[in-house]
Amino acid sequence: MLPWKRVLRPLAALLLTTAVAVVPATTAQAAEAAATSNSGWNDYSCKPSAAHPRPVVLVHGTFANSVDNWLGLAPYLKNRGYCVFSLDYGQLPGVPFFHALGPIDKSAEQLSAYVDKVLAATGAAEADLVGHSQGGMMPRYYLKFLGGAVKVNALVGIAPNNHGTTLAGLTNLLPYFSGAEDLLTTATPALAQQVVGSDFMTRLNAGGDTVPGVRYTVIATKYDEVVTPYRSQFLSGPGVTNVLVQDLCSVDLSEHAFVGLTDRIAFHEVANALDPAHATPTTCASAIS
Repeated sequence: MLPWKRVLRPLAALLLTTAVAVVPATTAQAAEAAATSNSGWNDYSCKPSAAHPRPVVLVHGTFANSVDNWLGLAPYLKNRGYCVFSLDYGQLPGVPFFHALGPIDKSAEQLSAYVDKVLAATGAAEADLVGHSQGGMMPRYYLKFLGGAVKVNALVGIAPNNHGTTLAGLTNLLPYFSGAEDLLTTATPALAQQVVGSDFMTRLNAGGDTVPGVRYTVIATKYDEVVTPYRSQFLSGPGVTNVLVQDLCSVDLSEHAFVGLTDRIAFHEVANALDPAHATPTTCASAIS
């Protein structure tokens, strides 16, 4: 083997892993402080109102956590009268703060237990789920295979990896770098499962994208550099609404991370999806409303 190939093979695996980790996290100290202050959500004494009768469970993305991913959207929904909750899932031993790396089916089991906890605390019969990136896709496993459809009214995915990603073509290079696929599968199972054509993605989407009784909304940006091509995020089936933020505001430049972290145009569409009976038009002005 040529020397440069010896260097590139492990480097390529590392770059692929790093490329998926686009969602920025704050420092460990900031995350801990935010969690300690409760950040205005995860209040288990909150009782849903007649206007918003279902609690909202926020499901973070890959390499994120229950605090950092939602410093924008959680207060946005809380200020609009929702009971808002968020969980950590997919933790790896010895890896603090950076989650959603474990096997996705096991993460879905964690989500199932958490939804049960939220429903028991709030007294609600159903919850609404809002997820970013992997967090917009993983709940579909819960709905399809773990009985979640009877407990969930709506799933809103922001930049969800619904059909696997090519990472702008980088995943096509995996077979050329010995050990890269094994590294992803062994060290970070959720990354390998999110590659287009994986066994997990094939099983998740076999027989259709949706299950009866749940409303689905996908909010995507054409500038997504992580879940590519971006239209692979969209779902097909009854009860599906697919939204491209640039169709609502052509100057919205949000990419994969910021569409979930800070984009109030996307947030406005989340609010519309949670309460379609009182939806209002989303425009560029929604960024300051």
